[in-house]
Amino acid sequence: MNQRGTFAKRLASGGPTLFGTWVKLPTLETVELLGHAGFDYIVVDMEHAPLTLESAYRAIVLAQAMGMGALVRVPDRSDSHLQRLLDSGADGILVPRVTDAETCRASIAAMRFSPTGLRGMGSTSRAGRWGLDAAADYIAGGDAGVVRGVQVEDQAGLRAIDEIIAVDGLNALFIGTGDLSLSSGKPASHADNDTLIAATLSACRAAGVPCGTAVGDAASARAAADRGFQFVMVSNDATMFANAARQLRAAISA
Repeated sequence: MNQRGTFAKRLASGGPTLFGTWVKLPTLETVELLGHAGFDYIVVDMEHAPLTLESAYRAIVLAQAMGMGALVRVPDRSDSHLQRLLDSGADGILVPRVTDAETCRASIAAMRFSPTGLRGMGSTSRAGRWGLDAAADYIAGGDAGVVRGVQVEDQAGLRAIDEIIAVDGLNALFIGTGDLSLSSGKPASHADNDTLIAATLSACRAAGVPCGTAVGDAASARAAADRGFQFVMVSNDATMFANAARQLRAAISA
């Protein structure tokens, strides 16, 4: 079972790249199977899948019971979901479409307790073991045991990376290559984008901030790890099922 703060410590340790996948399906069986398959973590995708707070909560609980970390990508840059997801015991948060240090600072503040942030006290939640933990332990876990990450997904954000990673309390950064390609009109491999990605990886390495990304297949995951990404999401639960189903049906017809 994943103990509180374990995933945040693993990510911060600078050890081997951690591999996870997106969860888009509101089903407990698929989360359990991902654990049996040996993934290090899941990212519950509330931005690009119709998942509710309740389905996210259940995925968090089961993923941790299976020994995986449980991150959540929230729907947007507002703080409407942050308190409840952190109090649900999520190992961390990814905030999408962060373009500058000011936006990053606001997101990080919503994930930190006063006086350094704006998160409220909720020690009778799951994050506080429903009140069994002392309030001081709940606060300590919420400070040291949470991955506070933002997604930088356009050229402007990558050009401002030094200011973004300097935000106090930020302890993970994700490069969204899909939206980077969409917004720039050029593939992520294009020199204009690849140079920014390389510079971001270098800046994160120098600052001690783990940098992650998402890819579609195993070969790309290995390449991302070799390049220096410390956490990599590979495919997603829905696409894995879709590909397996299509391949099986095609094999029947062959």
